[in-house]
Amino acid sequence: MSEFNLKGFVAGLTQRAGVYRMYSDDNTLLYVGKAKNLKNRVSSYFRARGLNAKTVALVARIHHIDITVTGSEVEALLLEQTLIKQHKPPYNILLKDGKSYPYLHLSQHNFPQLMYRRVRKKGQGRYFGPYPNGAAVREALGLMQRIFQLRSCEDSYFNHRSRPCLQYEIKRCSAPCVDRISAADYQRDVELASLFLRGENRELIQQLQQQMLVASEELQFEQAALLRDRIELIRQIQEQQVIDGDDADADVWAILDWQGIVCIHRLVFRQGRLQHSENHFPENSVGLSEAQFLADFMAQFYLGGHGLGGIPKLLVADAAEDDLHPLQAALALQHNTSIKLSTGGRGKARLWRQMAEDNARAGAQNQLSGRQAARLKLTKVAELLSLPTPPNRIECFDISHAQGESTYASCVVYGAEGLEKSRYRRFSIKGVTAGDDYAALEQAVTRHLKRQIEQSDVPDLLLIDGGKGQIARIQDVLNDLGLTAVHAYGISKGETRKSGWEFLWRAGQSRPLMPDSHHEGFRLLQWVRDEAHRFAITGHRKARAKVRSQSDLDSLTGVGPKRRRDLLLHFGSLKNMRSASREEFERVPGISKQLATTIFAQLHGEHHE
Repeated sequence: MSEFNLKGFVAGLTQRAGVYRMYSDDNTLLYVGKAKNLKNRVSSYFRARGLNAKTVALVARIHHIDITVTGSEVEALLLEQTLIKQHKPPYNILLKDGKSYPYLHLSQHNFPQLMYRRVRKKGQGRYFGPYPNGAAVREALGLMQRIFQLRSCEDSYFNHRSRPCLQYEIKRCSAPCVDRISAADYQRDVELASLFLRGENRELIQQLQQQMLVASEELQFEQAALLRDRIELIRQIQEQQVIDGDDADADVWAILDWQGIVCIHRLVFRQGRLQHSENHFPENSVGLSEAQFLADFMAQFYLGGHGLGGIPKLLVADAAEDDLHPLQAALALQHNTSIKLSTGGRGKARLWRQMAEDNARAGAQNQLSGRQAARLKLTKVAELLSLPTPPNRIECFDISHAQGESTYASCVVYGAEGLEKSRYRRFSIKGVTAGDDYAALEQAVTRHLKRQIEQSDVPDLLLIDGGKGQIARIQDVLNDLGLTAVHAYGISKGETRKSGWEFLWRAGQSRPLMPDSHHEGFRLLQWVRDEAHRFAITGHRKARAKVRSQSDLDSLTGVGPKRRRDLLLHFGSLKNMRSASREEFERVPGISKQLATTIFAQLHGEHHE
């Protein structure tokens, strides 16, 4: 450990609570940990035996250790999570930021819009959620439309309707845009929908039943039937979702280490309903016991702001209560709330914990089977290309443009666990002659590989969507960068341009490899190439649409920055402007009748004097 005196350092450590930080010789922070007893915890890393391979790898990189003594284990826990969130050390459990969870949003409007939103803004309507993913939000939105028929259209569309849209015809909207429902009745439906989204189904059904009775007494049989159908649909949803939890708000945790794969599963109960479940697959890089690792994971999860659904009133976990008490106290300090702990030893908590354990086991097994399938496919690739060992990672490049406009390159990655979408990259190509795919490809690959060389993280196999010429150019790049150990192949369609009839090219070879179209390794390479093409096309289309929209607005005669802004505020988009009437342009502040006519003509390609 260089000049770092390990024995002297450990001998002089305090036995008080605190935080320790482990650094490499280039002063990179490797790991942050907290301890009730700093001396005992730090010295445990340097035992002669009993350490796993990952802990040994960590210890081999330690150059020096810094400590911070705290007044209590709770303070140490809070400091530890702050440092982890700030520095993201490679050996700590790293989680994705939870700020982008989706919500359902009721806008501020006489007839509020119910819509999917990714960003929660203060003071703008009411938000419900967050939800676990976009699919969950869209499912909830679909239910809202079926039950309460609230509008989902944007205000710019709502303000210009003269007749009901298709949503009204299929009974997904009550058409407030054309006064098919009064403001009072629509607001009543908004409040009922709010009860549903808050989970107050008992009160919701009582209100609907009362409204149904009133409608029946007033001989409004169609309205009574509609309310009856709403009640039945809500009850069906309850039958699918409700788990008898005595109206408890609880998070239930389980951990399982299955053949080297650690799966931590979380069940989320709110008001007795199972609202969400999720798997996490963190790396136990320092060899903690399962119970201690679960406690540390939960601490980072909640104190790092990742807790979807807020902080529960009850935490159920198969961990020692002594390990969870610091988290309990820290959450009480942060959120000014009281949280109960349970190890899930009996009663309802035991059933919940068993459910979480079953989910953790299934998650670990699925993850393992996915890894095994991916590794088998990589082995087949090595067999196909006569590589000495299966590649750990394949990176595939493709180029997309339209007659040289908005040229983009894409890079997609396939590794030991399948497609690694967090590694996907797009490259905007600059300074290259329009249509010169060779130069565009060379620029993207060079930029990408130089960055990877700096990070010591180059791939084993490069796949290029192209033929003999492209792969020769890329091989020159590899030679110039000294990456002679990286294998590179081009994949191109033959004269028929049909999928399944592709050739594989290697630099320096005059004839391509023509594999059996059913070879599993070849099919994987085709699939990765198709994914690169899809990813490139997506980036290219977004960039081109943005450029063209901006260009069309900029080219409008008589419209400067202020009027351009006013037009966008009024219509919302260029698409809405093109579908608007001349009269609607006259309603925009600062737009005269003559200018409105000029703008309308330009947007529709008409000649105007």
